[in-house]
Amino acid sequence: MTTETVLAAKNIVKELGRGAGKVMALKGVDLDLVRGELTLLMGPSGSGKTTFLSILGCIMAPTAGDLTVAGQSTDGLDPEELAVLRRDHIGFIFQSYNLFPTLSALENVRISLDVRGQKGYKAARRSEDVLREVGLGHRLKNYPNNLSGGEQQRVAVARAIVLSPSIVLADEPTAALDGENGNAVMELLARIAHEQGRSVLAVTHDPRTLPFADRVVRIEDGLIVGEERRPEGLDAPEITDLTKRRKAHA
Repeated sequence: MTTETVLAAKNIVKELGRGAGKVMALKGVDLDLVRGELTLLMGPSGSGKTTFLSILGCIMAPTAGDLTVAGQSTDGLDPEELAVLRRDHIGFIFQSYNLFPTLSALENVRISLDVRGQKGYKAARRSEDVLREVGLGHRLKNYPNNLSGGEQQRVAVARAIVLSPSIVLADEPTAALDGENGNAVMELLARIAHEQGRSVLAVTHDPRTLPFADRVVRIEDGLIVGEERRPEGLDAPEITDLTKRRKAHA
């Protein structure tokens, strides 16, 4: 596994609100993401994890601290420059899928290429290939209301990776899914990290995602409070078994 750092966040502080209502959502958070690794950012509601994800995705600016994406500092970048950095290097996956209901699965993926000026046969072929990669080659022409929740989330995954971003950020990707579909999505995210050499970060409070992680970072009250890493040489099925055994002896 390569250890190339593709995102580095140093001492990130974020204040929300003003005056008496001001809240310190992040209190000096550090995080590095490397290629080929699936990281989980876990914490209770209100811990700051979604705010941190928005900052890592260049959607929200930090109050203080340094963020570097693909070797480029975000300090001093205007909204248009941040949008370009986000478009070129970051793919997003949302809890609620955020698919266009009037577009087919193929069209929902292809729109990411359209906004970058990639059109025509090559764009259509690339979109189709990515949907096949996520197991939806038989659902290319289906609209979201004809897809299951798991299938809709896989379309969202395909849309996030069609531009080959170095970083994939997922916000509660399994929260709206049952166990089987949630596992399928996490297996897909792990494969994207390991086989395609991307850095994948999933914000979650779902314990079912733990067996798929290379690293688990825990956040509480705006601070990183712990980090766990999968022991070297231990693959996902073994971790699943260990998790089940821990539960059995709890």
